[in-house]
Amino acid sequence: MYRQLEKYFKSRTEIDDKTLSYIFSYFKFKKTKRNEFLLEEGEICKHFYFVNKGCIRLFSVNKEGEEATRYFHFEDAFGTALSSLINQKPSFEFMQTIEPSELLVINRDDYFHLVKTVPQFCFIYRQILELAYIKSQERIYCFQGLEAIEKVRWVLTDQTKLLTRLSNKMVASYLGLTPQTLSRLKSKI
Repeated sequence: MYRQLEKYFKSRTEIDDKTLSYIFSYFKFKKTKRNEFLLEEGEICKHFYFVNKGCIRLFSVNKEGEEATRYFHFEDAFGTALSSLINQKPSFEFMQTIEPSELLVINRDDYFHLVKTVPQFCFIYRQILELAYIKSQERIYCFQGLEAIEKVRWVLTDQTKLLTRLSNKMVASYLGLTPQTLSRLKSKI
């Protein structure tokens, strides 16, 4: 159950088995169904998730009912609605498992206890924050200047997992396209 999380830590920092066991004691195993909500808009995020198997999608829904996907967390990654988790304010987005998933869950208080008391965990948290910042900046600056066809090429080149595991509707909402436009552009490439 903790093998992937152990591999995650050991590939990023020096850590002994005793410290890992201590960290693992704060995580609980959660199995979810396809399309199960972990967080709904307006709720305050109380958990951090490590994805052993499956995928978590973060998305919002506008007034017209259109979904806009912000991010996907696949295997061997941490995922949460970070701003709500940190600020403890209502989330403006949903968090949903889009496949049957196996997650390791830690509550907010325990998570930040580990950040304060375990240097290796604090290091991992800093990496998570840095990666979240970099990904958001890439998305903002990359997508602002790209034509639709270039967005699809980017996914085909750099994010192939999106096209092999997700519906066109979800990928299109991530790219800011309609599913029809995405299908048409994929056939041209």
